[in-house]
Amino acid sequence: METFVIRTPSSSANIGPGFDVIGLALSIYLELHVTIDRTKTTSTEPLNCRITYEGQGEGSGDVPLDPAANLITRVALYVLRCHDQRAFPVETHVHVVNPIPLGRGLGSSGAAVVAGVMLGKEVGGLHHLDNDRLFDFCLMIERHPDNVGAALFGGFVGTYLKPLAPEDMARVEIPLSEVLPAPAGGLDTGERPPEPPHGIGHHIKFPWAKEIKAVAIIPNFQVPTAKAREVLPKMYPRQDVTFNLQRIALLPVALGQSPPDPNLIYLAMQDKLHQQYRQTLIPGLGEIVESMSPSSQEGLLGVCLSGAGPTILALATSNFEDIAERIISRFRKENIDCQWLILEPAEGTKVIRPSGQS
Repeated sequence: METFVIRTPSSSANIGPGFDVIGLALSIYLELHVTIDRTKTTSTEPLNCRITYEGQGEGSGDVPLDPAANLITRVALYVLRCHDQRAFPVETHVHVVNPIPLGRGLGSSGAAVVAGVMLGKEVGGLHHLDNDRLFDFCLMIERHPDNVGAALFGGFVGTYLKPLAPEDMARVEIPLSEVLPAPAGGLDTGERPPEPPHGIGHHIKFPWAKEIKAVAIIPNFQVPTAKAREVLPKMYPRQDVTFNLQRIALLPVALGQSPPDPNLIYLAMQDKLHQQYRQTLIPGLGEIVESMSPSSQEGLLGVCLSGAGPTILALATSNFEDIAERIISRFRKENIDCQWLILEPAEGTKVIRPSGQS
């Protein structure tokens, strides 16, 4: 019996001005507990894989347990089929443990994609695939490199993406997640999908000051990424683009300096490309972002929307509970309940095997 665990962190994208560019891996982890019974030669399970699930969304019907429909296993199958393996090894069991809130801006779909790519590598014995190559597979599926880059590599990362040719995006074998439109094609164009182009995306890790923690305030409603994208304009005023470029040039340096400079970080975390447009989806967002500053809240460095929201991320060095309670009380005025967590930068995706297994 082969057993191993794949551990993938949640993530926060955008971080103020870094829209679709920077991401932060955070210390809530998706885990896949995988067993493969190598003594069996046949399986009654579809695609030889049984999925069980516990955690966020359990029992809601939002998480399919069919390996042809579940995002994690569809991603794994894409990797396998690029390497002439049509199904999972016989008698594969994937038990998913997911504490990452779904649809809340904490990278649940990005974590699923990264864990799925790693699952394909591990069950298929594809040990020649390094993390940079796995990143290419991730980016054929999830076209936002900030979340998947953080979930795969860990830490505080900057990412960029090379545009893909339309034919690379229009194949039915590629299991696109909800943030992309469904492929237009209707035919399976072959037993073996083409491998992704090399070097679709690149990343760099930024330093992160050890004093800084992330306070995540998580409201009890979802904002689907596709809906959050719809409210954004097709064109931006030049001054708004310049505003963000100025701040994103400062932010990675500011967050790496120890001790942190609260006023510099606060100014560098401001944004004009997505937060103001998403206020219609998240009651109280504008007031929260505008009313909280280091001068009015001791220990605070800056506040931003986490990904597409509705989670609010407050970076701080102290008084975490006071900061969380102030944001929660604003949501309470809208009759919205919240939970909150103190999180830290997380390491990237890891495969953990029992001692004695290679």
